[in-house]
Amino acid sequence: MRIAPADAAAIAEAARRLRAGEVVGMPTETVYGLAADAGNAGGVASIYRIKGRPADHPLIVHVLDLEQARWWGEFDALAEGLARAFWPGPLTLIVRRRAGAPAFACGGEQTVGLRCPAHPVARALMAEFTRIGGHGIAAPSANRFGRVSPTRAEHVASDLGDDVGLVLDGGPCEVGLESTIVDLSRGRPVLLRPGGIDAVRLAEVLGSAPSGRDAQAPRASGTLAAHYAPRTPLELIDEAAIPQRLRALADDRSDGADRAAGSAAAPRPAPAVPPRIGVWSAHRPDGPACAHWEPMPPDAAAVARAMYDTLRRLDTLGLDRLIVGRVPAGPEWDAVRDRLERAAASF
Repeated sequence: MRIAPADAAAIAEAARRLRAGEVVGMPTETVYGLAADAGNAGGVASIYRIKGRPADHPLIVHVLDLEQARWWGEFDALAEGLARAFWPGPLTLIVRRRAGAPAFACGGEQTVGLRCPAHPVARALMAEFTRIGGHGIAAPSANRFGRVSPTRAEHVASDLGDDVGLVLDGGPCEVGLESTIVDLSRGRPVLLRPGGIDAVRLAEVLGSAPSGRDAQAPRASGTLAAHYAPRTPLELIDEAAIPQRLRALADDRSDGADRAAGSAAAPRPAPAVPPRIGVWSAHRPDGPACAHWEPMPPDAAAVARAMYDTLRRLDTLGLDRLIVGRVPAGPEWDAVRDRLERAAASF
């Protein structure tokens, strides 16, 4: 894998690779994407193979503008209003796929998820890709399926290695969490995944808040109950309960050593080693098992921007467990809360 500064030559090379059916790493304002020509069956198949992603899990198609989006899907007044309000930006719209549009990225659905990203490198790549005949770029997060998304070029290299020949380095992602997904394929707006555009901002354009996910909703990226998981087991608990949880974990380790020592048949055990627990919370906790504390920023946007990079760094510390304090209520925290709950559900 080669990480390249995102200059004009590297962007032109990346566009040529996409048109040839290859995959490349692409920065966006949300997370880094594993990009392929959405109209190329082989390129899209490579995304699924490299990520280990289930074939029925749709991909998001990234487009240059609303005109290109209409090549892929049917836009009613609601969809067009949201696109005009929030594109380019971290909003994915699920609409009915247009007759004749390629279905390789749609996971068997009759719908297609479309997003117009704002990152300048992504936009330059899409402009060049469009210039040489492309229509849209499929780009889920550039990591193994179910794991923590990448927000730096080096994260892509660490996760995917030589499975990807080229990654454009666009610096750290500004938003840091995946896009908001709104389903508009059934005549009413339904929020499938919270992201960089919260429900309050959506309601300002729609006139009312979108409905919540229902059983008839189309499948969409990043909506499995367990997802976005670090390698270190993660617990999500109220911040006030963290010191008590740390003491309980330390006591569990000591009790296990004491039980072993009390067995006549057992050899004399080594002294109990306290568990190595990492904590990510707003306030430093007291507790004998806290091997590392990472301060959590006070506002939602800063936590979103830092979250995946923080989880990845904590994964390198050899911790036995990671405890994360629950974030406050409020729509501005919905995306952070969603990702942390799905990460915790993986263990």
